[in-house]
Amino acid sequence: MTHAAITGWGKCMPPAVLSNADLATFLDTDDEWITTRTGIRERRVSHVPALELAYVASARALACAGLAAGELDLIVYGSCSNDEQIPNSASGLQFRLGATAAAAMDVNTACTSFLYSLSTATAMIRTGVVRNALVVGVEVIAPFMDWANRNVSVLFGDGCAAVALQACDSAEGVLGEKLGCFADARQTLRVRGTGLTYANGTVTYGDTLWDFDGQEIFKRAVLGMSQASADVLAKCGYVIADVDLVVPHQANLRIIEFVAKRARAPMDKVYVTVHRYGNMSAATVPVALVDALEEGRVTPHSLILTPAFGGGLTYCSHLIRWGERTTPLRTTDIDLPPCERTALEMVREFMARKVTPGRSTPGLLAPRFPESA
Repeated sequence: MTHAAITGWGKCMPPAVLSNADLATFLDTDDEWITTRTGIRERRVSHVPALELAYVASARALACAGLAAGELDLIVYGSCSNDEQIPNSASGLQFRLGATAAAAMDVNTACTSFLYSLSTATAMIRTGVVRNALVVGVEVIAPFMDWANRNVSVLFGDGCAAVALQACDSAEGVLGEKLGCFADARQTLRVRGTGLTYANGTVTYGDTLWDFDGQEIFKRAVLGMSQASADVLAKCGYVIADVDLVVPHQANLRIIEFVAKRARAPMDKVYVTVHRYGNMSAATVPVALVDALEEGRVTPHSLILTPAFGGGLTYCSHLIRWGERTTPLRTTDIDLPPCERTALEMVREFMARKVTPGRSTPGLLAPRFPESA
């Protein structure tokens, strides 16, 4: 049987850090309020578009694997914050990398986008459609954040990571997964102001309202992640004691702790990055995986569980068998351009550009925010 081994990995984190103290300069909040409710202390704000983050992370992942871009057969770009809707982002990444032989597709399942993309690429390798693939999880959320909404603006951050997959004969990579969706709760996490519903000049770039039912999201997230984890372990013939490391979606420390408790995974086996990055949506799991590798938490042949949930409300859990190698074959000098503004300065610029929903501005119609699905 053909498997899809993870042979390369790379991340690209924007250098600008937005602290809880920074948020307190324009929100009615403070470090204690945010930390006790979420576990988040800081997050990153990108000075470049998502595609630039993806390019750097992907170049690092390919170097790590010792793969040339021309050897790629497939690029799967997981994100819900694409720079454009048409053309797709994966084609832009294909062009930047020079991966001229690669098919290119986007996947948007919100915070689970990277893992759904990983399933897609793995399945195509297993069935012989492709042999070498690149999977990206990237988000740049800051430009369309509703920064006046304390319930969401303290949670999210920007970032990116990518992995390279290669066909192999040994049982490596994704051993199994459970994917699902609580579609009846899809409007509990909704960004109004993006997509074709709001087209034809009704809103300006970044002018959004966020619906966020924290209690319902918490309940569904814990249920989906824990049940999906139990299902995939049972399907693959393992129990939680066999798992070496749990790398969950990093939305909220309380959610992570509750999922670990329900899965009966001790917290010393759970890798947490939410305190330093916040919720990077599709980027959280791959960035955490790269961090875990860099810190020596992933060892040869480790068994890794990656539960996640996102808007939709999608959920999943993947069981991954790591290979022999945990260090890069090569590195690259490719990097981001310098950042000349602080994270707080960039956020204040985003806020200054926003149009108050319901209020007309010259040359624009008043934004429409329909309540229907």
